[in-house]
Amino acid sequence: MAAFDTTRPVYGAAPVAGQVRGYFSQLVAQVVAWNDARVTRNALLSLTDRELDDIGLSRADIEDVAQNR
Repeated sequence: MAAFDTTRPVYGAAPVAGQVRGYFSQLVAQVVAWNDARVTRNALLSLTDRELDDIGLSRADIEDVAQNR
């Protein structure tokens, strides 16, 4: 019967896996942020000038609002 010791850490593979996971999660976060900005921009662009004025914005403010600046 074979026994495997599963309590020892595997040295060398963990940092690489962490870097790949970090890169992937950062990539996903950037795509989510881009999509949120796109949806916000499109929603604000669909409003009339009067509606934008009612919420205290102008067409020049849309990009700043979409990028959360």
